[in-house]
Amino acid sequence: MSPIDRRVLTHMNWGLIAMTLLLFGVGVANLYSASGFRVDEGITLSSFYRKQLIWGTVGMGCMLAVMLFDYRHLKSLAWPIFILTVLLLVGVHLFGVTVYGAKRWLSLGLFNLQPSELAKISTLIIAARLLSRGGQPLDWGELLKILGICLIPAALIVTQPDLGTTLNVLLNVGGVILYRGIAKHVFKTCLFTLPPLIPLGWFALHDYQKQRILTFLDPERDPLGSGYHIIQSQIAIGSGQIWGKGFLGGTQSQLRFLPEKHTDFAVAVFGEEWGFIGNMILLAMFCLFLLAIFNSARDAKDRFGSFLCAGVFFYFFWQILINMGMVVGLMPVVGIPLPFISYGGSATIVNFCLIGLVLNVSMRRFVFKAS
Repeated sequence: MSPIDRRVLTHMNWGLIAMTLLLFGVGVANLYSASGFRVDEGITLSSFYRKQLIWGTVGMGCMLAVMLFDYRHLKSLAWPIFILTVLLLVGVHLFGVTVYGAKRWLSLGLFNLQPSELAKISTLIIAARLLSRGGQPLDWGELLKILGICLIPAALIVTQPDLGTTLNVLLNVGGVILYRGIAKHVFKTCLFTLPPLIPLGWFALHDYQKQRILTFLDPERDPLGSGYHIIQSQIAIGSGQIWGKGFLGGTQSQLRFLPEKHTDFAVAVFGEEWGFIGNMILLAMFCLFLLAIFNSARDAKDRFGSFLCAGVFFYFFWQILINMGMVVGLMPVVGIPLPFISYGGSATIVNFCLIGLVLNVSMRRFVFKAS
């Protein structure tokens, strides 16, 4: 083995690999519990956890493939990927498949493609390319240019409608912009002008989105309707108390009181079974996971790689913050899953691919000189 190979293996971000696999394992076990009663009680388990294992295996293969690909090529591919994403989002509006009143998918025969998932990655890459130029804090011209470009896919996604993914895209870009830094006069202007404009967004929301906000403010106003999800989630987490009811011991989830227990409210199942202590351990695992990503952003030897890792950091940070805040009633329900814990095929593959991208940046910093 060459000296370079040894340095790559020695300085690989093994902590990130360990935390990723550990979180995925916890997620699969949680889905097993959320799937239903035990087989020995005469009820067959659903296939959610089995499917998650399959998606996870595919995702790990994609992660390895992304690790072998030189991430610096993404800088020249940023615009083609971004343009392809926009075209696919336009295609959704023209030829998309409508499910539960939302048009978010393109039918490709054997499976449906959700271009908004690709938009999360393409906006991250294009933002990293644009922000890696120069080292000074952003002035108005650069800031408005980046926001204008990234608002194109966001505007197409919000009209599907998909407010959760739109917020995810905008928050990711906003996080990377703050990582780069903005000029003081720009920051002060935004700080004093944007908050008063936020209430105007109320008039742009759909009725069901307004209902979610009203339910967040007062879940008891419609306990059997729009408030049912969050009320049952709070009951499940609260009933776990300090130590929880034990694996497969939850009542709210096992007796099917808790809706969406395998997707958006998967952490409520975990909280009921493992209690406050279990939730604190899970939160600590996510903190170590995010710290490992941040270390890769800090140690990257080129600006483009650093901004890519920063984008991945904010991609996971916002999902973790919003989902965990949502299930305990601190944030409105917006349909954002918890990475590696919630069930989801495309989301799981995207998550592993992004981890592969961070590992790519981490290991290649010893292969080439800083650019």
